[in-house]
Amino acid sequence: MTAMYEAAPTMEETSLRDAMSLFATGVTVLTVGGEHVHGMTANAFSSVSLDPPLVLACIAHSAVMHEAIATTKRFGVSIMGADQQATAKYFADKRRPLGAEQFDAVDWVEGRHSGAPLLNGSLAWIECELVQSYAGGDHTIFVGRVLSASRGADAPALLFYSSAFHRI
Repeated sequence: MTAMYEAAPTMEETSLRDAMSLFATGVTVLTVGGEHVHGMTANAFSSVSLDPPLVLACIAHSAVMHEAIATTKRFGVSIMGADQQATAKYFADKRRPLGAEQFDAVDWVEGRHSGAPLLNGSLAWIECELVQSYAGGDHTIFVGRVLSASRGADAPALLFYSSAFHRI
């Protein structure tokens, strides 16, 4: 039988980051309110379960958001629409101001259940309470119980693929 594919390159030949860049993901901005107010663009986000309603986000140990979620135990998720590329880039930029000042550049409302800033104009919003965290190498997998979820207007989504933003 003839092989239908070439042998997979080793980690020395290609990085996991390069390989994973070919996996299209949605784009979110995770937020925490209160004393540790912070926002961060994230695409390592997924639903886990409908019953009970759970989601997960993977956050690097070195990220400001890691300590914010671990301390506050509540977070918000704004699912980005295609017209929010500039907002997604802003919350990915390590040069932006930290603390409450970083939200001066965007339109947002305080989440009723989480106290987290929820970004206006997003496709959907989810508010969560941290229920579990798991070590995962240089990241922590934070699992949140969904306290509320709502949809915005139907609009194209913002995706991240091949290290760039795309619209669908």
